[in-house]
Amino acid sequence: MENVLSRRAINRATLARQLLLDRAEMPVIDAVEHLAGLQAQTPHTWYVGLWSRLRGFRGEMAAGPLAARELVRAALMRGTIHLVSARDCLALRPLVQPMIERSTMTTFGKRLTGVDPVRLAAAARAHLAERPLTFAELGRLLAKEWPDHDAHALGQGARAWLTLVQVPPRGLWGRSGPVAHTTAESWLGPADVPAMTPQAMVLRYLAAFGPASVRDVQQWSGLTRLTEVMTGLGLAEFRAEDGSRLFDLPDAPRPGPDVPAPARFLYDYDNLLRSHADRTRVVTDAYYAQNYDPYGWAVSSFLIDGFTAGDWRVTRQGRTSVLTLRPYSPLRDPDADDLTKEGTRLLGFLAPDDAHDIRFAAPRSVTGE
Repeated sequence: MENVLSRRAINRATLARQLLLDRAEMPVIDAVEHLAGLQAQTPHTWYVGLWSRLRGFRGEMAAGPLAARELVRAALMRGTIHLVSARDCLALRPLVQPMIERSTMTTFGKRLTGVDPVRLAAAARAHLAERPLTFAELGRLLAKEWPDHDAHALGQGARAWLTLVQVPPRGLWGRSGPVAHTTAESWLGPADVPAMTPQAMVLRYLAAFGPASVRDVQQWSGLTRLTEVMTGLGLAEFRAEDGSRLFDLPDAPRPGPDVPAPARFLYDYDNLLRSHADRTRVVTDAYYAQNYDPYGWAVSSFLIDGFTAGDWRVTRQGRTSVLTLRPYSPLRDPDADDLTKEGTRLLGFLAPDDAHDIRFAAPRSVTGE
């Protein structure tokens, strides 16, 4: 008889890998590597992702390594900006390079017709060697050499054919700066780590997101044709309740479905909600019923009993930071209490010098309900 994992069992296993059942005590760089990076489209919201996962986390604990070039923000999985360790940046980028080139040419290929990638990369590298540049600045400089081509497309071509990293102060806790880039080689030095293999990438993914299907790994990475890779690794195999085939590390934690899951706050681009083809292990029907704009600003969610149960935002009114919680449906008193306690801690992290206020908003009316 096949070993079938219920939705709750998959949920608890995933939360355990994501350090969301119990906050972990580990160095920030180790945590970022364990999580296979954090999606970091915005300069600061990902700090909440580490705060929710690490005991005693403070913003400067990640800002320091980012300023010291031990952590970087670069385009990697799915072509999106991820916070990763310097060594993972150098190891992962060659693996996902074909996907980034393919997606860039799908969007900008017509506007880059006639542009030699090698020549463009060399020109961009020379400009970036002088100083970090925004894409607008880089595009304008490249357009002097390719005056008949769109400056924005030229900048994006450089992003595809070079490994670029966003440089501080952009992304530092409590600070900001222009979205300026330079090459990984100039920021981190020559690559002295081998490119990650697909097999190693799958193992890293399962350690952070398993158990998972082939489609799940492909959704997270943006790579394809991973079936043969995964079936050749000697992984443990399971079935989900819908019959789909799941793979996992043999000795990875798989706590029981009844293990308590505390209230947790996820940031707007949290990989927990973006790294599986089948997101029902965490995402509820009520989440989808909100009709969040998939192309607009992402929302920040909170979990109750391990599943999406509402969204949250922090606003400032004078010297008071207000956390507004909007559950999808009325909460049980114990869940509301748990969420309030966690929310109080969140405000203490985000705005330690402000007065704090927590408010519960009524569920938003959803068309069709």
